[in-house]
Amino acid sequence: MTRRARAAYARGHASFPVHPDRSALLVIDMQDEFVRPGWSPYWVPAATRMVPRLRRLVEHCRALDVPVIWTVFDDTHLGLDRPHALRHMPHADTEWRRPGPAEVWGESGFRSDEVLIRKPSYGAFYDTPLDTVLRNLGRDTVVITGTLTNYCCGTTARQAYERGYHVVFGSDTTATDDESRQEPELAVLRKGFALVLSADEIAARLSEADAGRGGDRRTPGT
Repeated sequence: MTRRARAAYARGHASFPVHPDRSALLVIDMQDEFVRPGWSPYWVPAATRMVPRLRRLVEHCRALDVPVIWTVFDDTHLGLDRPHALRHMPHADTEWRRPGPAEVWGESGFRSDEVLIRKPSYGAFYDTPLDTVLRNLGRDTVVITGTLTNYCCGTTARQAYERGYHVVFGSDTTATDDESRQEPELAVLRKGFALVLSADEIAARLSEADAGRGGDRRTPGT
């Protein structure tokens, strides 16, 4: 049993296909305080380093008409929609406060004609319209990228799984503040929640599925 579990953590692969006309790319919290070098005490250097790779995946998804949906972790509704216990967690151990509304770091590649969701907690489905947006787009697969791997990205993956979505999780297009935590989180997601792939593997699967439909860019359901 232990050998079987270890194999699933290390090498397991979910078996669902990844089709561009059923998928949406979620870019989680690539915002100034996490990605802009030195801008806040919450800077995640690994997230900054993976931006070029993430941008290539974003552009690849756009070329295949895969919607790109962005999130930021923000102060919404005077904080009254935020889980009450959040203020007591040890990560909130500085007096630093963002000077205004959270914004996607400019180098991340956000476009104003793409959906931006302001979320009050870790998971992108918590008290946000994300589920409605995805269903209106006809998407049942989410590709999760961004930061932090083991907080907002991982929580979003679990929330998506529980809502019946197929979840693809970027192994090298997610990042966390302690890089020793990256692989343990990927292992749990790999075994029980998501298909964990590199950016190149995600792009290849989307391209292969697109070639299989003859490059047809019709909107799902038409």
